[in-house]
Amino acid sequence: MRASLASTIAVTCAAVLALPVSLTAPAAATAPPAAAPALPPAPELPGSTQSLPLEPLGAATRALGDAAGSDGQGLTRRDVRPFSLVGVVWDDPAAPLHGTVQVRTRATGGGAWSPWQDVETHNEEHGADPDTAEGSARALRGSTAPLWVGDSDGVEIRVRGEEPLPAGLRLELVDPGEGPAAPEETASRPRGVAAPAPVGTSAAEEAASAVNARLAPYGATWIPALSKEETEIEARNMPRARAVPAGFAAAAAKPYIGPRPKIITRKGWGADERIREKGFVYTKTIKAAFVHHSATGNNYTCKQAPSVLRSIYRYHVKSSGWRDFGYNFAVDKCGNIYEGRAGGVAKPVMGAHTLGFNTNSMGIAVLGTFSRSAPPAAAVTAIARLTAWKLGLHGVNPKGTSYLISGGGNLYKKGKKVRFNAIAGHRDGFATDCPGGRLYNKLGTARTSSAKYQGRL
Repeated sequence: MRASLASTIAVTCAAVLALPVSLTAPAAATAPPAAAPALPPAPELPGSTQSLPLEPLGAATRALGDAAGSDGQGLTRRDVRPFSLVGVVWDDPAAPLHGTVQVRTRATGGGAWSPWQDVETHNEEHGADPDTAEGSARALRGSTAPLWVGDSDGVEIRVRGEEPLPAGLRLELVDPGEGPAAPEETASRPRGVAAPAPVGTSAAEEAASAVNARLAPYGATWIPALSKEETEIEARNMPRARAVPAGFAAAAAKPYIGPRPKIITRKGWGADERIREKGFVYTKTIKAAFVHHSATGNNYTCKQAPSVLRSIYRYHVKSSGWRDFGYNFAVDKCGNIYEGRAGGVAKPVMGAHTLGFNTNSMGIAVLGTFSRSAPPAAAVTAIARLTAWKLGLHGVNPKGTSYLISGGGNLYKKGKKVRFNAIAGHRDGFATDCPGGRLYNKLGTARTSSAKYQGRL
């Protein structure tokens, strides 16, 4: 998936890659011969992944056009367990998939099939820097971007190769599982505070909440917004412990820090902390923010955004072999901001978002695809508010520039010092369309607004 890596790139949760799941079980002996085979019971853990090997399509490749030739692979229409997100993975993360991937799905219980939808194949520009521990893990796979299709129970896929397809192609069907309790169920509690941790709470869940303990109580489903004055006081009072980013000192010495926005925590969107790799990885500071689009499509509602996040998270970890969710933050079409990779929203957590430039940077993914569709104004505003706060913690002017050292695997040789806008697009560091031309064109607006939130204009 990351073309420059010899064997791996993004961060890994090596021991927890999804194993192939059998789709069907033999029909009961008493069932009539024409009855469809029964599906196995759903797993007990929230969420699941069905991993299906693709097959040569043979004569069926004519449906792809003459260029498909004998290199076409896919699966014909079939019933599967419910899922909401699809993607394709393969064995070698350094092998690109040059071609097209198209899927169509059937809405659960509806019987109607969707039109063919394109799956973004150029995903190799994401991942951990090549020479990091995360970027040299053994369990990584190449992968397409994931595509959100909504609640479905039928699928068909076809893959056309412009050159030989990578080995081990598999279709991944992700069920996000049930999310956390609806807001109205916790409305009587103090703002942003969830119920006390139940007996049996895992160490991973406790750790994920503990790293945000100075911003919200343990188990909070969101971190509340603060005024600019409150944010500056918080920065001044933050202890200078080893685990606290040095940028707090810069923020305390300067007035240029934006008000902290409301941030929905991993608990708030229902992240299963058991599937990610244990522990957290930090860099020294944050000098720049890279903006991405998730390329998962725009056919989701804001109410579904937590499900989209749980699906991407599971796809990153279980299917692609990443350590955790790749981005540090996510933003939905309504402007809601979500905690991404675990480690603490105020800390310089090492992500796997911009291959070769993850050190001293942060990644923000706007949920959707913005190559042809304009991003909602609320999402652009959320980028501005988030960067005004997070870059401000590290003394960075959103309208300024910063230097990062290339880790290789991108447009620049390893070790080259590269200047970026403090709020940059993913395409600034790699030959990619991400974050989509329509969103990329809005980054100037985000920079100006972010600087205003910091009090610079």
